[in-house]
Amino acid sequence: MTVKDIFKNLDGVEKILIKNGGENAIDRSFFYLSQVNGGLFEGSSIIADRDHIQMFVYELEEQIARSTDHEVHVAKSSAQMNDMIQRELRGQTKIGVNKDSLTVNMFESVRKTTGNAELVDVSRNIAEARMIKDETEIRKLREAARISSEIYDASMNHLKEGMTETELSAYMVYLMMSNGASEPSFSTIVCFGSNASEPHHSPGNRKLKSGDFVLTDYGAAFERYHADTTRTSVFGRATEKQKEIYSIVFDAQKSSMNMIKQGVNGRDVNAKSYEIIDSSPYKGMLMHGVGHGIGLDVHDHPAFGGYDFDLKKDMAVTVEPGIYIPGYGGVRIEDDVLVKNDGFELLTQKPPKDLIEVS
Repeated sequence: MTVKDIFKNLDGVEKILIKNGGENAIDRSFFYLSQVNGGLFEGSSIIADRDHIQMFVYELEEQIARSTDHEVHVAKSSAQMNDMIQRELRGQTKIGVNKDSLTVNMFESVRKTTGNAELVDVSRNIAEARMIKDETEIRKLREAARISSEIYDASMNHLKEGMTETELSAYMVYLMMSNGASEPSFSTIVCFGSNASEPHHSPGNRKLKSGDFVLTDYGAAFERYHADTTRTSVFGRATEKQKEIYSIVFDAQKSSMNMIKQGVNGRDVNAKSYEIIDSSPYKGMLMHGVGHGIGLDVHDHPAFGGYDFDLKKDMAVTVEPGIYIPGYGGVRIEDDVLVKNDGFELLTQKPPKDLIEVS
């Protein structure tokens, strides 16, 4: 990654302002530019030009900020923070901002700080730069995927009749953290039985019984970079219908994944899974995009799902078709891959061809 990648095709923009809000309004691009691994950095900002990054932080983040090679400015108050940023941007007629990550209140605050300067939305430029991973980012993605893959068998060995979805979810988080994760990528999804028909089910007190689907959607984060993987098994003996559904989803995922290489259109990768599932007895039972980018955000740019974009070398994406039958259950298989010139690197562990029966 170079900051210059973001400035491509930005006529007249000499500086970009990245601004964080509170805990729920942190711009991940702050960490993309700073490459800082720790800290929260609420209310912090970055000003970047083509050759230089400056961090504007409060005292509680000073020590971590100074572990980077960037110029660091430390504020004791929000008024002092605004004054420092205002001085640095004085004289600029066009300033780039990441509108995708600004709340209305944050945008108004930026407007006051920047005065009469024109605010140019650079969110697309940032997203496109973040799509292509450098060697450091790839190393972190590999480690996140390794941790995620290695804890699955232990998770399944922990299954016992009568345990709840919440219990398994908590155990998987424990395993990820015990095996080197910085944090879970997101709230771990565990679905038993008919709950597996809900793609974004929240784990609850549903108790596991023989014959249940066990769908787990989870991922480890390592130094802010995420993995996202989904596996489906059956507790006890699987029915022929369960095996059939799994086989169709496996075929859809494998077929879409085998298309991945530089230059292939993401829309076609998405369409392949739909083609296979919609030609089966379960037509219409897939209702989401077949994948998305992954990196500093779990759902990073780009998104599959009919969008017209070409895959490029060193993009990291998921491939995750599924079949969901309300009142019955469902199957999803998800893996993370790195796009190569003539194919892909599978980051997560290869999914089993046949539906696993956990006894």
